[in-house]
Amino acid sequence: MTVPLRSPIRIGTRSSALALRQAGQVESQLAARGIASVLVEYTTLGDRILDRPLAQIGEKGLFTAELEADLRAGRIDCAVHSLKDLPTADPEGIVLVAILEREDPRDALVVRAGVDAVNLETLPEGARVGTSSLRRQAQLRALRPDLEVCELRGNVGTRLRKLDEGQMDAALLAAAGLRRLGLTERIVALLDAPDWLAAPGQGAIAVQTRADDAALLATLGVLDDAPTRLAVTAERALLAALEGGCQVPIGAAVIEEAEYGTMLHGLIAALDGSSMVRGGMPVNHADPAASGIELARQLRAAGGDRILAELR
Repeated sequence: MTVPLRSPIRIGTRSSALALRQAGQVESQLAARGIASVLVEYTTLGDRILDRPLAQIGEKGLFTAELEADLRAGRIDCAVHSLKDLPTADPEGIVLVAILEREDPRDALVVRAGVDAVNLETLPEGARVGTSSLRRQAQLRALRPDLEVCELRGNVGTRLRKLDEGQMDAALLAAAGLRRLGLTERIVALLDAPDWLAAPGQGAIAVQTRADDAALLATLGVLDDAPTRLAVTAERALLAALEGGCQVPIGAAVIEEAEYGTMLHGLIAALDGSSMVRGGMPVNHADPAASGIELARQLRAAGGDRILAELR
């Protein structure tokens, strides 16, 4: 379908400070190419339900469904998300047209004032650590079973406020979000792969648009970053092959290693961290998704199937 490019392009985004900062990056990159755009803000289901862990809500697209519905209906022209919030399968009529250059994909440790720690290993025995991620919880329990893991929901500002009020001693957040909000100084330690694995696609900004709009596909497609696309394609293929989501502790990371080159690492963990299956393999640059699918097969064969069956 060939239609004229409307101006300004309407960019759908969640209304949190981080989401607006991410959508602003798309807006700025379009402006640099002489293309006008405007942000359209949304409060999604995941934003409204804050009294339950994400895994208990059980909905797919908690942070994306409302935007996708309006995109499909033509009320907005594209939608911007944290890639890790997107289900691995494209909704009908919608494509992932661009993935911006990735920010730091690692998890970060943040501590409240008065806590003497420089990394996870030096947190005081019995310290309370906040996170809403089952993946983070499982890895933390495996590494430090003495720590008390507590649920922490809300946007970045809300999480830091709860931490600073003393509701917990430390928290685990995405480094990318802290950096984008100018809060790099809050990071006490970065958790490096492959020892600690982040969420598939973490740190990447995704842009969706309608699959049949040639003008938008051409205009937004130039924002795509090829190295980021390769890495997250492998990571998300692993997630898809394991049929994972926010209810399953699955981690993935593509990193450059001196000896092996571009490597995909993955893990499947029990919720309590008592069992964990890890693996890694070189990424096929010609078909990164195939690497994710193959690593998923290896993880399943090594005991991952048993862990997944217990989780479900």
